[in-house]
Amino acid sequence: MESLAKYREKRQFDQTPEPVGGENVPWKGIYVVQKHNASHLHYDFRIEIGGALASWAVPKGPSMNPKDKRLAMHVEDHPMEYANFTGVIPAGNYGAGTVEIWDCGHFQPLVDPGQGIASGVLDFVLDGERLHGGFALIKLQRGKGDNWLLFKKKDEFADPLWTMG
Repeated sequence: MESLAKYREKRQFDQTPEPVGGENVPWKGIYVVQKHNASHLHYDFRIEIGGALASWAVPKGPSMNPKDKRLAMHVEDHPMEYANFTGVIPAGNYGAGTVEIWDCGHFQPLVDPGQGIASGVLDFVLDGERLHGGFALIKLQRGKGDNWLLFKKKDEFADPLWTMG
């Protein structure tokens, strides 16, 4: 897991309402999806790993349809306090725009999360308000950056008629 240094160096906390982090937050095994209307609307998918929120920017948002393979760009870890963050990041700041919680719940990894990220395959189960059942993040081997695919596994929660709402 990355430390929060990268997160902190990108922000000016005297200008943004985002949490600095570092408090001893007792939450374990959570996830949050935040709808982030920044320069481009996208969804930030965050899962608790080792006391921080490992984070991916998902342009089209997660899907309950197993046929949908969503691009997920791995970004800097965020502090656990970010799981409750909603508000407006002011213009001129990194990530400027409106952030709202789209979904949240429990995250259960099916493999050691650190090893899963290192190997490029992370399988897990979500139990939230909108997202349920098995999911996977698979790292793309081609291209620039730290790009992954986020997709729903075929299970009793899969919905081939899923639309973002």
